[in-house]
Amino acid sequence: MAKENMIEAGRITNTHGVRGEVKIEVWLDSPDFLKRCKGVILDGKKHRFISARPQGRFLIAGLEGIGSVEEAALLKGKTVTIDREDAPLKKGEYFLQDILGADVIDEAGSRIGKLEEIMETPRTPVYVVRGEKEHLIPAVPEFVLHTDADEGIITVRLIEGM
Repeated sequence: MAKENMIEAGRITNTHGVRGEVKIEVWLDSPDFLKRCKGVILDGKKHRFISARPQGRFLIAGLEGIGSVEEAALLKGKTVTIDREDAPLKKGEYFLQDILGADVIDEAGSRIGKLEEIMETPRTPVYVVRGEKEHLIPAVPEFVLHTDADEGIITVRLIEGM
């Protein structure tokens, strides 16, 4: 599976303070992960972090080139992306967009379908797998046994009623 170079990482929800900082709703694992990236891309232009601090599931960030609350206000609602090269993953980690479209097989190697969607629920993400029928599979180790993002294969354990 081909991997996209640009990763949607969040959305600017508001300004913060009077110095041009923005409040970013983070769509990655954590605000700390976004903070470790070298910067973000807005409208095709890269902005390095001048400052960045987590606040719950948000990141309060000062961005290079944004020096006033008026400039920051123009960014409200914009999607924040990152360059894959600026976001080093540890061995075995992957971005969710890297597994969308992956083939899903059971423990015996039988094809179940393709991962079409990942639903966010309050407890855990749920994989929506479509094949001959639709399966909703909680993304927890009891059911998702192995994920190979490079090969595009996810091995799962199904139970009756899934």
